[in-house]
Amino acid sequence: MRTRGNNFSFNALLCVLAFICNVHSGAQVDLLPGIQTVVIDPGHGGKDPGCHGDHTNEKTVTLAIGLKLGSYIEESYPDIKVIYTRKTDVFIELNERAQIANRNNADLFICIHANAGPSAAYGVETYVLGLHRTEAQQKVAERENAVINFEDNPNDKYGGSLTADQIIARQLQLSAYLDHSIMFATQLQNQFVNNVGRHGRGVRQAGFLVLYKTTMPSVLIETGFLTNKGEEEFLMDTANQTKMAQAMFNAFEEYKVYYESANQNTVVGVEGGRDYGIDESEVKEDEIVFRVQIATSSSLLEKNDPRLKGQDTWMYEASGLFKYTVGLHRNFNDANELKKEMRDLGFEFAFVVAFKNGERINIDEAIKASGQ
Repeated sequence: MRTRGNNFSFNALLCVLAFICNVHSGAQVDLLPGIQTVVIDPGHGGKDPGCHGDHTNEKTVTLAIGLKLGSYIEESYPDIKVIYTRKTDVFIELNERAQIANRNNADLFICIHANAGPSAAYGVETYVLGLHRTEAQQKVAERENAVINFEDNPNDKYGGSLTADQIIARQLQLSAYLDHSIMFATQLQNQFVNNVGRHGRGVRQAGFLVLYKTTMPSVLIETGFLTNKGEEEFLMDTANQTKMAQAMFNAFEEYKVYYESANQNTVVGVEGGRDYGIDESEVKEDEIVFRVQIATSSSLLEKNDPRLKGQDTWMYEASGLFKYTVGLHRNFNDANELKKEMRDLGFEFAFVVAFKNGERINIDEAIKASGQ
């Protein structure tokens, strides 16, 4: 096993062996619980402005978007605790940002930034902890990690730059979380591209200190390039900040359902093909039913749209988007089984949603209310 251009060192090999031994000795990785706490980290702040364009800087843009994202989660999920590493223009040390998430046992860490580069560079990219594959990705991490230069005695806290061995060992240690980080990062990119119309630069990996220090699924979002005049104007506009925050919230909603149903044990089997459930005419007033959402679009889709893969769908609108579902079940387990089959058909991010009188309701409350 090698990193690009370097042999995997003896120390890293020991980490791998220890990980394998733990697995085979019966050590267990805890199943991920339901999302209870989210930490939102607007990058930079105070004496650290971050990168800048001609008219604004990173700390201003990230705070505006972060506060909007947090308010959407708080309003829609009052039972979820939302914690901000900063809510005003103050400087928070990089290590402390991660420790805020760790101390509060956060289930998800969302770090919001803006990018810098050549004036022609544009687009949004989302990072998880890992080894950079290009020089450009390395530079992004180095620039964001340079925040420590505003701190006192940074070498005592961080011990210099992250090495490839440290990152690999950390990835192994947090392997269960890394898969979820990648999942959430992918959903974010899909939302930015499909529902905001941004240019997607993809899900990438790099050695960000703030991600290295956290112990939960964590992503770092580069919302755009302030060094590009067009993107600076876009990110300065409050309406566009709202669009970006809404896209992040939509991705969070999709990820939340995936996260909380990923380890569901279903016992319902279907013989002779897929079970799409009951007919619409069978649904009674005030009855709770479950559907499987397979697609989201900013515009109406034709019945033969290739994105629907020939499925007979039921559509509903939410947050200005058109969302397409299949199936109709009274039992969550039945719908969850259909979700798995939809994923096998290529709907990678299919998830279960609940409805009452045609209106979508909270999935947790739906399961409880239906006595399941």
